[in-house]
Amino acid sequence: MVSRFQAATLVASPSFPNSIAWSDENLIAVASGHLVTILNPVLPFGPRGLITVPKSEPYPIGVVKREDLASGCLLPITLSRDPRPYVRSISWSNLGMAPNSGCLLAVCTTEGRVKVYRPPFCDFCAEWIEVLDITDRLYNYLSSISFEEADIPPSEISNEPVPTHGCVDNPPDSVSGKEHKRRRVNTSGVSNFDSEPSSDQISCFKNGKAVNAGPSPSTEVEGQDLHKVLNTKSGRGKSSHQTVPAIKSKGKSAKKIPEVCNLPLITADQYASRNAMLSSLVLAWSPLLKLSPEICLAPENNSSNCFSLLAVGAKSGKISFWRIHAPQYYSIEQIRAPTAVELTGILQAHNSWVTTISWALLGSDSSNPQVLLATGSTDGSVRIWIGHGEELLKSSEVNNAPFYLLKEIINIYAVPVSMLSLMPSLSLHQILLAVGKGSGAFEVWIGDKSAKKFHRAGSYGAHDQVVTGLAWAFDGCFLYSCSQDNFVRSWSLIGSSLTEVPIPSSFPGLRSFSDLPDVFISCLGLVVSPSNLAVAMVRCFDVNQLDHMYEARLQKAAVEFFWIGGQQKDILSNTSLGFDIEAFPGFSEKELVYWNSNIICSLKQYEQWDKALVVWDIIAALLAFKGSAPHYVEHVLVKWLSMSFLDLHMEHSMEKVLLHVCKSFSKAASRQLHLLNIIGRRVILSELKADEINSNLLNLGVDEASFAQDRQFNLWMELLSSSERELRERLVGFSFSAYRSLTSNSTSCSSKPGHWYPLGIAQMEQWIAHNNCHVSKQLKVMAAEIKTCKSRNYCIELEAEEQCSYCSAPVPFDSPEFAVCKGLKSNGGFEQKHKLARCAVSMQVCPTTPLWLCKCCQRWTANLAPETLFMMPKYSLDFSLSPESSLVKVASKPLCPFCGILLQRFQPEFLLSALPV
Repeated sequence: MVSRFQAATLVASPSFPNSIAWSDENLIAVASGHLVTILNPVLPFGPRGLITVPKSEPYPIGVVKREDLASGCLLPITLSRDPRPYVRSISWSNLGMAPNSGCLLAVCTTEGRVKVYRPPFCDFCAEWIEVLDITDRLYNYLSSISFEEADIPPSEISNEPVPTHGCVDNPPDSVSGKEHKRRRVNTSGVSNFDSEPSSDQISCFKNGKAVNAGPSPSTEVEGQDLHKVLNTKSGRGKSSHQTVPAIKSKGKSAKKIPEVCNLPLITADQYASRNAMLSSLVLAWSPLLKLSPEICLAPENNSSNCFSLLAVGAKSGKISFWRIHAPQYYSIEQIRAPTAVELTGILQAHNSWVTTISWALLGSDSSNPQVLLATGSTDGSVRIWIGHGEELLKSSEVNNAPFYLLKEIINIYAVPVSMLSLMPSLSLHQILLAVGKGSGAFEVWIGDKSAKKFHRAGSYGAHDQVVTGLAWAFDGCFLYSCSQDNFVRSWSLIGSSLTEVPIPSSFPGLRSFSDLPDVFISCLGLVVSPSNLAVAMVRCFDVNQLDHMYEARLQKAAVEFFWIGGQQKDILSNTSLGFDIEAFPGFSEKELVYWNSNIICSLKQYEQWDKALVVWDIIAALLAFKGSAPHYVEHVLVKWLSMSFLDLHMEHSMEKVLLHVCKSFSKAASRQLHLLNIIGRRVILSELKADEINSNLLNLGVDEASFAQDRQFNLWMELLSSSERELRERLVGFSFSAYRSLTSNSTSCSSKPGHWYPLGIAQMEQWIAHNNCHVSKQLKVMAAEIKTCKSRNYCIELEAEEQCSYCSAPVPFDSPEFAVCKGLKSNGGFEQKHKLARCAVSMQVCPTTPLWLCKCCQRWTANLAPETLFMMPKYSLDFSLSPESSLVKVASKPLCPFCGILLQRFQPEFLLSALPV
C-alpha cells in the first residue's frame, strides 16, 4: 500500500476538479470551498496564506418581463440559491509576473467572478492582495458594445415606476435588517458590495410589470429610508442610475417614493446570453512569452516584451484573453499593479460551456515563440489552437483573437470534458494531450511537433466517476490520473500506448506521523512537483465517519504528498548500482536504480537557465536518503558530478571526482555552479547553519581543526569556496567590462528602472587586492585597466571609503560578506562599533532600507545582479559590451548570484514565505 510522507489538513473541502496548483516558487494553492488556502510544501503545518472569496453583487445587464421568468433559459438562474460563492478554478502565473518577481494567482468563483491576487510580501498579513478584477473589465467592455447586440431603441427602455408597496416572494437579494446596517453606499462605477445574491439570481417584484434582471446593491443609512442604489453603464457607455425600494425584514415596508428604471428592457434570451458571457467557469495562465526587442518593439506603456496571457472560459463557450505584462522592474518596497492589462481578444471556442483550458509552450528558444492552447467543453468537444508570440503582443482587435485551429476532437457520445493536460515532450519530440471525461475515462492524443498533427493513442476507462486531475511527469513518460471515485492511478507511456503501473510504495526517510484518519471519499485534483519527484493531491474526508466533536469541525479535506522518484522508467536491464545494497533496507536494487536515474534527470533539466530553480523535492529526497543510506547519496552525487562537469560515465571515488571538478569550474555554466552550491549547502553541509558556512569559507570565526577529521567534508568545503569564487569573478568581470563600456560611451551613464548598472567598482578592486593569489590573471589585468579609466568617468560613484549607516563612522573593506565600522568614541571613552551586511552583488555596505534575502545562503542584496550572469555557459571576460552596445539592454534579475534561486523580502516566522530549497 502506498503511504504518504507528509500531509496537511484543510478547514474547507474543494468542490470542483483540478482544485490544486503548484507554483514555480514552490507554493501550493488549494481551492477549498469559499477559501483559497496557500501553503508551503516544506512546512505543510507552518504558516499559510489565505484568499477569502467575497460576495459580489450581480451586474445590471437588463430588465425582463415577469412572464419571461418561466422560460427555459432563465429557469437555472431563477432557481439558483447559492448561499455563498465558492472557488471554482485557480491558476498560477509564471515567475516574474508579481511586483516582487513572484507568481500571481488567478481565482474564479461560482459567481463567475475572476480576480488576480499577489503575495503580501510588503503588507505583513496572511491575506493575499487583490490587484485585478478581470470580470469588471469584461463587463465594462461588453456594456460598451451593448453585449454584441444591436442597439436597443429608447422605446424598449422600461420607464414605468416600480411600486414601493409590493412584496417580494423570497427575493434572493433580501437581507436581514442587521445585515443592511453593515452596508455602505458605493457611488463610484460598478457596484461591488458584500451582498447575498449570486450572479445567477434575479429579483422578482410581485406587482411590477417588469423585473430587474440585475439587482443592485442594497444600502441603509441611519435616519433615512432604505433604498437600492444602482450605478451602471448603459449600452452606449453612459452612466445611469436606478433606485428601487428593498423590502425590509420583519414585515416592515419602505416609504413610497416614485422610482424610474432606466435599464433596457430585454428578452429572456438576451438576458441568458449576457449572463453567460459574464459567467466565467475556468481560467489558466499561459507560459511566459518573451520576444526579442529587435523583432518586435515593446508597447509604449511598457518597456518590456515579456508578458503572459490569462485565458478565461465562460458559459457562452467564449474565451477571453487578457494580456498582462511583467513589471518594468521588481521591488520589495513599492506596491504596484501590473504595468499593462489589455483585452486582446475573445474567441468563440465552443458552442457550450468551456470547462477546462490547458497551455503549452513551443519553440521557447526562438525569438518569436509559439503557444498551444487546448480547450474542452460540456458538449464533449476538444479543440487545439496555436498562437504566435508576435501576434499575441500586437493584437488589439478583440473580435479577432490571434489563435488558429489545429485540431478538433469531437466526442460522438457528448460526454463532458472535465480535464485537459497538454505537454510538449522534449525527449520524445512529441506533443502529448490527455483528455479527462465526466464518465471516468480519459483519452491520450499524440501530436507531431513539426507537422503539428494529432492522432489518438487510445482511450482508457480508468475510473468510475468524473476525472478530476491529470498530470504528466518525467517529460511525458508518465501520466497520473485521479477521480471523484477517490482512486489515483499511474500510467507509463510506452510507444503510443499507456500501461498502468503501480505507484512506488517504498520511499526514503521515515513515514509521516500525522494522525489523519483514512476515511477519504473523493480526490479532486493532483499536481506534480517542479522536479517531478513528488506528487500532491487533495482529498475530501467522509464527514460521516469523522468524530463530530473534534475532527469534523476542522478537518474537511487534506493535501497528501507521495514520492514518485522510484517510478519505473525504461532503463537497461543490466544497469546496476555497482555496490552491495544490503545497507538499504526496504528497497530493491531496481528501485534504487530508478531513484538514481530520476534524481539525475531532474538535476539535468535545471541546467537550462530559463527554468525556475526550485529543487525542494530533490533536496528533501537526498536528505531522507542521507539519514539512512549516506553511501547511496554519495553514489548519486558522484555520478551527477561526473556527467555534468567532467562528461564522464565511469564510476570513480568521491575524492577523485571532487578534485577534478574543482579544476573544471571555468568551463562550467553558471547554472551548474548554482546547483552545486545548493547541494553542497543543503545536503552535504546541512548540519551547519548558513552563517557558519559563510564564515568558514572566509576562514573567519570557525576552527578549522574541527573539520580536519573528515577529509570529504573539507573537500566539499573547498569545492564550495572555489565555486562561489568563480561566480564572484564572473560578476566582477562583467561589472568591469560594463564600467569600461560606460567610460568609452559617456552618453549611457544614466540607468533605467529594471536594467542593470555596475555598482561597487571600488569595493571589487579591493576584493581583488585581498584575494590576489586566487584571482585569475585576466581579471587582474582588467582591474589595472579600470584604474586608468577612473579619471574619465564621473557617472559612477567610486568612493572606496564608506560610512556607517548608524553612526557615520568610516567602514573599511575587510570582507565581501560583512563590515565593521571603526566606531565613534562616546563620552565614556568607549568606541561603539556596528556590524553591517554587505550586498552580495556590489559588495557595498547595505542601506537600512528593506533588502532582498536568499533563503539558501542567507546573504543580503541591495543591488540586483545582471541577467547575463545566470545565462553564462562558461567563464569568459569577453562579455560583448562594446561601446556601441547599449548597457540598458541588460536586465537585472532578483536572483541570488551564488545560488540562483529567487530572492525575497524577509518575512516573520508566523507569515508564509516560499522556500525553493
